[in-house]
Amino acid sequence: MPTCLVMALPYQADPSSYFSCVMHAPGAVLLDAGRPMAQRGRYDLISAWPIAELVPTPDEPANAFLQRLRQSLSALGEAQAPVETPLPFVGGLIGYLSYDFGRRLEQLPSHAVDDLDLADARFGLYGWALITDHQQQRSQLVFHPSLAVAERQRLIALFASPPALTQQSFKLQEAFQSNMTEAQYLQGFARIQAYIQAGDCYQVNFAQHFRAPYQGSPWTAYQALRRACPTPFSGYQVLPNGGAIISLSPERFLRVSQGHVETRPIKGTRPRHAEPQQDQAQADALLSSTKDRAENLMIVDLLRNDLGRSCKIGSVQVPELFALESYPNVHHLVSAVTGELAADKDALDLIAGSFPGGSITGAPKIRAMQIIEELEPTRRALYCGSLLYLDVRGEMDSSIAIRTLLAKDGQITCWGGGGIVADSNGQAEYQESITKIKVLLETLEQFCD
Repeated sequence: MPTCLVMALPYQADPSSYFSCVMHAPGAVLLDAGRPMAQRGRYDLISAWPIAELVPTPDEPANAFLQRLRQSLSALGEAQAPVETPLPFVGGLIGYLSYDFGRRLEQLPSHAVDDLDLADARFGLYGWALITDHQQQRSQLVFHPSLAVAERQRLIALFASPPALTQQSFKLQEAFQSNMTEAQYLQGFARIQAYIQAGDCYQVNFAQHFRAPYQGSPWTAYQALRRACPTPFSGYQVLPNGGAIISLSPERFLRVSQGHVETRPIKGTRPRHAEPQQDQAQADALLSSTKDRAENLMIVDLLRNDLGRSCKIGSVQVPELFALESYPNVHHLVSAVTGELAADKDALDLIAGSFPGGSITGAPKIRAMQIIEELEPTRRALYCGSLLYLDVRGEMDSSIAIRTLLAKDGQITCWGGGGIVADSNGQAEYQESITKIKVLLETLEQFCD
């Protein structure tokens, strides 16, 4: 099998300097481990100038689009990493699936207003990447064997002398405004409670969105948010016409490595506290919360079922249940579900059987999605979708696009939500939906006129 070519670069813990080389290029994308402040992620991936861009056509079924993704990987051709050089990506696809891509997988009603006009998915096919391995403290350019020599030389020269970092302007023209009042949120909450009491469902994720007009560079906004809220599944993807995806996600969706599958659902949240004893009390309260553990367990069971569609019979396990993960603004309750891909399945089959993630829909999933569509006034677009890479070997990693903003058409939008179960409290859930993204909103409102 052909082997990738690798060119060493000076190690950079923060990807900003290297990304500045391509931030204005078509298809520029950064998948960011949040280092040096976040500690759980291992790799940063940077690329740009895709060989092809893939966007679903208006009526294209999900499986037809996923098959086009497979065909694009096949057209790029096989490749492997050099011996003793672990690489997460050797050339392939990087991009996003929006939450609304789920409409192409499941039959859902159409009530919510599509006010953002975001494509349901957008992927680039990339023949190179700049990969930083924070565990080994190495940055390197990785070239798929099919990439032309002249292009390799151009990229080597480009990254050999990154430009001086300059701060581009960014400002909000108004403070963020929600798309629902507290009273409207509580009305939706009451409707969900009625569905739960009627036996329609056990849990529903319910969200509001916040929006403000902006001017300037979304990259400046991303850098400010990254400093305020470093997370291991962050990402920045340039969109056509000057827009961008800005993601500070703490949550993995699906990872596939050598046929081994892992998902890490987050369900259960408490705000951090500046005083250490009170902060520890918040963490202890989360770990001992019967409600939060039950909520987490519901989603673990849902994900075991989702993974079972694509994994070998008997391989799905739960090696970690109710673990604590702490971030700058919140504590989270996190579990892990693992499995082994069946011989006749690949990473895209796994996506088709699991998307969107159960932690941000509810249980049972399809009924929860129908209720979300009924009660949330506007489409979710990117929120609760996924940023991901998938290379020609079948290696994949992906996030759940929470703590995520969309900068598009002069508006920046951010979503906050949470899972509602039978013993949820409406006021507490409303506050939690704000607490989760408060640091993001307040960070950008410092740029307000």
